[in-house]
Amino acid sequence: MPTINFILWTIFATGLVTWLSRIIPFVLLKRFTLSPTVIEFLSFVPITIMAALWFQQLFIQHPGELPGINYLNLCASLPTIISAMISKNLLVIVAIGIISAALFNLVL
Repeated sequence: MPTINFILWTIFATGLVTWLSRIIPFVLLKRFTLSPTVIEFLSFVPITIMAALWFQQLFIQHPGELPGINYLNLCASLPTIISAMISKNLLVIVAIGIISAALFNLVL
């Protein structure tokens, strides 16, 4: 029975830490103003995260060798990049990405 209590407290504590880590930045930013330099720097964070996630799926690791290219993901990302340049709408980009990945998985 002590194991169940430990598991429940662990779930509660991790949920609390996760919730606080998402709420505290909003509370702090309401009280303080950031300089334009910091705001400009933070504007690059979303594109950096998306690029890191994209490159992680685009390349296949081969220990001791150069990484290979996942051609299926490369082909699926081309229509997504085109739709991103045209629409600049996140919903359209995600929808095109999912549809193109599904179609290329089905065809290839």
